[in-house]
Amino acid sequence: MTISMMQTIVSSSQTETENFAKMLSLWSRPGQVIALEGELGSGKSTFARAFIKALAKTGDIFDVPSPSFSLIQIYDNTRVPIAHIDLYRLKTAQEVEDLGLSELLTQHALLIEWSERLSQALGSSTLTLSFSGSGNIREINIKAEGLWVGAFDRNETIKSFLNFHGYGTAVREFFEGDASSRRYEKLHKDGKQVLLMDMPQRPDGPPVKSGKPYSQIAHLAENIKSVVCVNSFLNLLGGYSTPKILGFDYDNGLAIIEDLGSNVFGEMLLAGHDMTDPMLAAAELLADIGHSSHTDNLNFSQLDSYTIPPYDEEALLIETELLPKWFWPYISNTEPPDEVVTSFELQWKKILPKAKQKSPQIVMRDFHSPNLLWIPERKGILRVGLIDTQDAVMGHAAYDLMSLIQDARVDIPDRLAKQTFEHYIALRKAKPNFMTDSQSVANKDEFSETEFRTAYAILGAQRATKILGIFARLNKRDGKPAYLKHMPRVSRYLVENLEHPALAELKQWYLSYLPEALAVNP
Repeated sequence: MTISMMQTIVSSSQTETENFAKMLSLWSRPGQVIALEGELGSGKSTFARAFIKALAKTGDIFDVPSPSFSLIQIYDNTRVPIAHIDLYRLKTAQEVEDLGLSELLTQHALLIEWSERLSQALGSSTLTLSFSGSGNIREINIKAEGLWVGAFDRNETIKSFLNFHGYGTAVREFFEGDASSRRYEKLHKDGKQVLLMDMPQRPDGPPVKSGKPYSQIAHLAENIKSVVCVNSFLNLLGGYSTPKILGFDYDNGLAIIEDLGSNVFGEMLLAGHDMTDPMLAAAELLADIGHSSHTDNLNFSQLDSYTIPPYDEEALLIETELLPKWFWPYISNTEPPDEVVTSFELQWKKILPKAKQKSPQIVMRDFHSPNLLWIPERKGILRVGLIDTQDAVMGHAAYDLMSLIQDARVDIPDRLAKQTFEHYIALRKAKPNFMTDSQSVANKDEFSETEFRTAYAILGAQRATKILGIFARLNKRDGKPAYLKHMPRVSRYLVENLEHPALAELKQWYLSYLPEALAVNP
């Protein structure tokens, strides 16, 4: 059964038509169709130009010519690849079919003028806009199908949320979306800019082990409450530079948050910036967390209680299982034998206890270049902005430092990687103890460099193992082959970590069963 909705709006000016197009661009995705109907001069071209320009990447300026004579104008460098199509001059269904629109739809969004010429619908997510009227007054009849229905519903929910928090008149601009269900918009109002975070409740996936879905076992954030609580906790714990929460709605998965700027560590690295100060400041922040008293039970007067889950053996193991589940088939086009999977799990069960911290601390889990922002106008460790902290867990201090230095997406120069590691070690040695509120002086934690280096290698091997599986999954399941280019880097990290004596048996397992993981070719 096709889900659909119908409504009519009236546009009283060209600007209103353009704003309607810009709003729809926020929800555009490859595989979607916008079908434009109406006579000449009814407003279709005004809509089309505004829609395409709204998909331009920041700073891009380009003309949007009419495809009346070329029939198809393709834009591959916009945020969403789009094909602008004009069927006015075509007379037969065969002429339309010869354009190959179904093939275009696999990688592009389609914006089709004179869609009345289509003999049948394209895809299951079509938005049909029928324009009528003249002068400045336009009536637009809307028929939404498939994903467009949810987009309209979600947009209305966001509008109500923004009105309630005083941002109803803000100019909305798409910021980014990621591999999860999260998406972001920039909100511009009165010369200031904040971010809208759109994170609906994560639906449970199929059970993968012990009757539980992967996200539950791995302790992944399921809703926006984790964002609000973890960010607020980090800010209260050490005044760390997490985005301030300006408004939130748990039920609908929405939040307005502070914009910490655009100096992303990863982009700065790729642009060749000197990253010494940012990397050392990030290490200082992690050392400060390591010295702090903290609890996993967040309970503030202004927030509901929230418990940070443990990075327990079950979570660490389910992440390592991504390697045989996805990387093994990627390499061999076969499923791994049961005995191989069992022996792999046994190897990890032997070594993971050596990476357990007596008094676990908060671990961001994704403390790496895409999630770190440089804020030079602030002082000390506050210059490091933290985003995407919602998957935080209670675990070992080595995990986040390893994530920072062994970045899966960019190369950290060897000299800087060593300098960052040694800087952290020196800071922890200078102030070696921390106590939780429930600990006595006699039971205080002592920082051990030897123990830390062992945990660093074990957790580094665990993360590299997980990421090789994730990148293979993104390629196979999600149709995102771009991540494969990062595999050789992750493979090198795995080799480096396996050189630690504590991982000798695991290294032999890789050499015996999956040596390809140790030498991934570009």
